[in-house]
Amino acid sequence: MDFELAQEHRMLKDLVARFVREDLIPLENAVMAREAAGGQLGLTPDEEQRLDAKARALGLWGLDAPVELGGSDLPVTAMVGVHEEMGRTITPYILAPDSPNLRMLLLTATPAQRERYLAPYVRGETVSAIGISEPGAGGDPAGMTTRAERDGDHWVLNGRKIWISRAQRADWTIVMAVTDRTKGARGGISAFIVDRDTPGFHVLRRIPMLGGHGTYEIALEDCRVPASRMLGEEGRGFAPMQARLSSRRVEMAAKCVGRAQRALEMICEFAPQRSTFGAKLSERQAIQWWVADAATKIHAARLMTYEAAARIDRGEEARTQVSMIKVFATEMAWEIVDHAMQTFGAMGMTKELPLQQMANETRLMRIYEGPSEVHRWVVARELLGTRR
Repeated sequence: MDFELAQEHRMLKDLVARFVREDLIPLENAVMAREAAGGQLGLTPDEEQRLDAKARALGLWGLDAPVELGGSDLPVTAMVGVHEEMGRTITPYILAPDSPNLRMLLLTATPAQRERYLAPYVRGETVSAIGISEPGAGGDPAGMTTRAERDGDHWVLNGRKIWISRAQRADWTIVMAVTDRTKGARGGISAFIVDRDTPGFHVLRRIPMLGGHGTYEIALEDCRVPASRMLGEEGRGFAPMQARLSSRRVEMAAKCVGRAQRALEMICEFAPQRSTFGAKLSERQAIQWWVADAATKIHAARLMTYEAAARIDRGEEARTQVSMIKVFATEMAWEIVDHAMQTFGAMGMTKELPLQQMANETRLMRIYEGPSEVHRWVVARELLGTRR
């Protein structure tokens, strides 16, 4: 088994590391100051435009998109290194396009949909969102009640979706809906592309989340969508949705590795400088054990994430492995960031260091894309043979 990235993928990881170090981390103080003053966690239009231009110039654009659409068609294993480096910063910047939604479109889009939606998406000209969760059915997509009924050459969507990132600025949203109540998740759920200006598509409210982040709730009220906007086959939206979620979970695990690595480096830099009761923190057994355990768990999480990614690249079943890394990586990062905050004492509680934002975002990740308890259940059912 080869535990090394290919040379070109190592070079890419190093390039992303430089981009993060030179362009993203220097923006953290301004981002934190704006959020601490009562604003949202975000970039100014000028900052975002500058970063987009730099990312394009470096070739960090459409990394895992198809070559025929101007991308580099990188495997999931190569993207693990990219996301690990991006996870080291709290500056809220995403390399276009958003990979999980890209994966779903690649699996399902018709030639016309690829031209209308996928191509400009890869070029970074549009923003996407996806509506899966609903009030009362957040952790169980199979329990969704949003329905789509056929009416001639249109589908009429009715229902509500919640916890949607970027819904307010998205040019189009992938909406999951029930098209056959008798079949449910096994043949009764379909996906639709809904343009922002479609009558009956309403963004109801922004929901403030931890650390200045926000999600949205939307309503679909007799929202008429052309049949050509169905994504994939009727009743077969659940599988590509799960593939999209798997891609997102691998990305989150990789970012947690990067986040935890930075927190560990902050401990190792600070502990030898700070003395308490006549001894440096680096001489305290508690700190030493935190450092040793952190290094061990980061190493384990990194290897687990690469192994899950390699399975996906080979086209193998990776459901259990993805659930494992979703739990292990997020909870590992939560523990290490918490120990870093404890090491820094009162300073670790301030909004002058990135640790508090790292903690906020890591805590969100323990819920986003399925809470830890659901993923433990997935692993246990597989091992116990109780999966239906």
